[in-house]
Amino acid sequence: MNTLIQITAGRGPTECHWVVAHVLKAFIIDLKEHKISHTILQKEQSGVTAVQSVILSLSGKELDSFLANWIGTIQWIGKSPYRKYHKRKNWFIKVQEVPQIKTMPFHEKDVKYQAMRSTGPGGQNVNKVNSAVRATHVPTGIQCVAMDSRSQHQNKKLALQRLKEQFQVHHLKQLKEQANASWEQHLNIERGNPIQVFEGRDFKHQKKNKSYASKRQALKNDLKTNHGSNNR
Repeated sequence: MNTLIQITAGRGPTECHWVVAHVLKAFIIDLKEHKISHTILQKEQSGVTAVQSVILSLSGKELDSFLANWIGTIQWIGKSPYRKYHKRKNWFIKVQEVPQIKTMPFHEKDVKYQAMRSTGPGGQNVNKVNSAVRATHVPTGIQCVAMDSRSQHQNKKLALQRLKEQFQVHHLKQLKEQANASWEQHLNIERGNPIQVFEGRDFKHQKKNKSYASKRQALKNDLKTNHGSNNR
C-alpha cells in the first residue's frame, strides 16, 4: 500500500500557501533524488503561485527514513511576497501523513448494465431501438449512461469507461475528505522545532541542526510502528 502525504498551510494566510507551493517543488526534487515514486492525487490551488494543500501518493525503498526528514513543521524565513510592509518574517506549514482509508477496488463483475431507449436527435431509429446503456457500480451506486452510438455494444464500452472515471473521482473525493478530517485534528501548526527550514525568496535550504537527529529517529520509529499496524 502506498503512503499518502499532505503538505498543507492549514488555515494559514496566503503567504503560507506560497510556502506550500515552494516546499512542494523541493519535496519532489528530494523524492527524485531518493528514487521514490510519487503521484499528485489532489491539489488545492489558491492562486497562480500558491497552493493551500496537496496530497501525494508515495512508494519506494527507504520511504520511512525519507519521511522522517519531512514529517512535521516546515519553516520559511522571509518577507511576505504579497504584503510589502508586513513585519512577520517566520511562516509555518505542515507535512503530515494521511491515514489510509479502506477503499474497494474496481471490479467489472460489480457492474450492472441496463439497456434503455436513446433520447434526443437521431431520427426514428434512435427512438425505437434500445441502444443506450446505463452502467451501475452496485457497491457504490455510481451510474453512467452512454447513448453516443447506435451500437449497444459500443455504448456499453463507453458506459464502462465513464463509470471507471467516476469511480476514480469518487475515490479521490474520499481521500480529500480523509485529509480534511485529518487536518481538523491538527488545526494548530507547531511553530517550534521545524523539521526543515528554508529562507529568502530563492527558498534556500538551511542545513539541519544535529540536534534534530534524535527527533528524526523518533519519527522514523513512529512511522515504522504505524505502517506495521496498518499492514496487519
